[in-house]
Amino acid sequence: MGLWLGTSPLILASQSSARKMLLANAGLEFRAVTADIDERGIQGASELSNPREIALLLAREKAKAVCARYPGSYVIGADQTLALGNRLFNKPAGRPQALAQLSELAGNSHELNSAVAVAHDGKIVFEDVSIARMTMREMTEGELSAYLDVAGDAVTTSVGAYQLEGLGIHLFERIEGDHFTILGLPLLPLLAFLRSERLVAV
Repeated sequence: MGLWLGTSPLILASQSSARKMLLANAGLEFRAVTADIDERGIQGASELSNPREIALLLAREKAKAVCARYPGSYVIGADQTLALGNRLFNKPAGRPQALAQLSELAGNSHELNSAVAVAHDGKIVFEDVSIARMTMREMTEGELSAYLDVAGDAVTTSVGAYQLEGLGIHLFERIEGDHFTILGLPLLPLLAFLRSERLVAV
């Protein structure tokens, strides 16, 4: 017997390897489905500028888009924004942009805003945003280039051009926030919601 008690499968509206790992490690059986939405288009049309609100908007939209295809299921949408002061960062398009982003982040503190939303039968039934504060150490362009040489194309899959669970840990001198928030899924509030709905066995 698994931990999931829902009558329909739990759906993760993401193909993120980190999010899939977090749910799997928590013992939840789920199906991962791509949320086919135009994130930048939705963000632009919203005219939002607050990183927290943008992350929550996109998490909601992902959950609702997939929920429409899976009636009866609980669908988890998640999104993460990175803010350096008032500036928002997106996933780098390639190595040159990754180097430029890391050069700006080096020696400074930035915030990761990780949002989660759960949709069920077309409605958002839960949402939460958690924040982690990340301080990157001072680094020369040569040191950043050496990191990018080893990290390879993987840097283009994350908003900060780093994966903290891997080589990205070398870039930091201080981290304030929980592991789940940094990896892009506020797992503790999500599990608390699922327990409150009697959807998990523990």
